[in-house]
Amino acid sequence: MVQRILKPGDGAYGRFAARLNRFPQGAPPTERLFQILKLLVSEQEAGLLAQVPIRPFTAARAAAIWKVPEAEARKVLDGLADRAMLLDVVKDGETRYALPPPMAGFFEFSLMRVRGDLDQKALSELFHQYLNVEEDFLRALMLQGDTQLGRVFADEAALPSRDTVEVLDYERASEVVRSARVMGVSDCYCRRKKAYLGTACDAPMEICMSFGTAADSLTRHGHARRVDVAEGLDLLAQARERGLVQFGENVREDVGFICNCCGCCCEALVVARTYAFLKPVHTSEWLPELEGDCDGCGKCVRACPVDALSLVSAHHPKRPSARMARLEAERCLGCGVCVRACTRQRIRLRRRGRRVLTPVNTAHRAVMMAIERGTFAELLVDGQSTYGHRAAAALLGAVLNLPPLKQALASEQLKSRFFGRMLARNGR
Repeated sequence: MVQRILKPGDGAYGRFAARLNRFPQGAPPTERLFQILKLLVSEQEAGLLAQVPIRPFTAARAAAIWKVPEAEARKVLDGLADRAMLLDVVKDGETRYALPPPMAGFFEFSLMRVRGDLDQKALSELFHQYLNVEEDFLRALMLQGDTQLGRVFADEAALPSRDTVEVLDYERASEVVRSARVMGVSDCYCRRKKAYLGTACDAPMEICMSFGTAADSLTRHGHARRVDVAEGLDLLAQARERGLVQFGENVREDVGFICNCCGCCCEALVVARTYAFLKPVHTSEWLPELEGDCDGCGKCVRACPVDALSLVSAHHPKRPSARMARLEAERCLGCGVCVRACTRQRIRLRRRGRRVLTPVNTAHRAVMMAIERGTFAELLVDGQSTYGHRAAAALLGAVLNLPPLKQALASEQLKSRFFGRMLARNGR
C-alpha cells in the first residue's frame, strides 16, 4: 500500500517534515507521518525544530534563530533532549545539540524503553502503518542510491581461522565494542513495536547497542543503559547464540549503533528480504559455501533471515527424494547465521569476489547519501556560524576524496562557482 504524499504546507508539522527532508535520511510527508510527529512533539515544538540547523548547534545559535533569550532556548532544548528528540553533546564545557534523522534516530529512540509520557502502543501502530504498510518511507531510506544506512557484520566465530588475520578491525562487531568511548544497551525498537502489536518473537528485547555521541546522550537521559566492554561482548555472544544478525551503521570509524536483528521483526531485514536485488543493506565481505555432503535437514534454510538459502533436489541416483541446500548469493547478507545453524559443520564462510566499500565515517556516509539522493547542497550551505563553516570545510574535504563522477554530481547539485573552483584547484 502506498499512501498519497502530501505537500508539507505552512503548518508547524508540515514545516518540521520539510526540515527532516533536508537530510538524506528524510521522511515522506504523508498524513501518517504528521500523526506520528503530533504524538512526539507539540505544535510549538514542531515549529521550533523546523528551524534548527542540520549540523550540531549551541543554545545561543538556537536562541538567535528563534529570537528568544538563550536561557529560554536552552530550557526547550534540554527538554527535547530529555525526550530523545534531540541529542546533546557536552565537550569542553559547551553543549551542542543535534536533531537526529527519523531513522536511525528519534523513531527508534521513542521505543527504546518503556515510557509513561508517550502512548507507545498508538505510536507502534502508526509506525507499522507508515513503515510497513505504506512503504514510501523504507523505499526512500533504503532503496535509493548505492550508499545505505546500515551494514552487516559477519559472525566472527564462523570465520575461518586461517583468514581471521585478514579481517579488518572495522569488520568486527567485537572491535566496535572494544573501542567504544561510551556504550549503551536498550530495547530493540523493532521488537518493542511488534510487542505492542502482539506479534513479537521471543528473541531478547534489551540487546540493541549504541556507541559514542549517541550513547552518551541516550544513557544520560535514561533511554539506554550504560554498559562496559565485558557486558557488550556478552551481548554480542548472546545475539549470535540466538541466530540474530548483527546490523550496524555503515561506517568504518566511530560506529553509532549495532542492532541484533531477527528476520521476523527487524524492518531492515524485512526490506532486505523483499527487495534483495536492490541492495538495501550493505553486506559483509563473506559468503557461505557448502563443504561435503548436505543431508538436506533444512536447519540453515530456516535460520536464514533473508531467504537466501533453499532446499532443492540433490539429484542423487539412488535417493530420488534427497534434498540439499542451495545458496542464492545475490540475496545473501554474509551474516554467517547459517554456519552456526549447520550442526554437521558443512558450511564455511569464504571471501566474496569483490570488496564491499564502506564509508570512512558518518560525514563521509552522509555526503555519499546526499549526493545520490540530490540533497548535498542542503548539507553544505546549512548554518552560518564559525562552526558551520568548519563543518562545511570538512564536507568539502570529504567530497574532494570522492571519485570524479560523484564529485560531478555534487557540483551539479550545488551549482556553485566556488565549489567548482575548489574542485578545479585540486586537479579534479
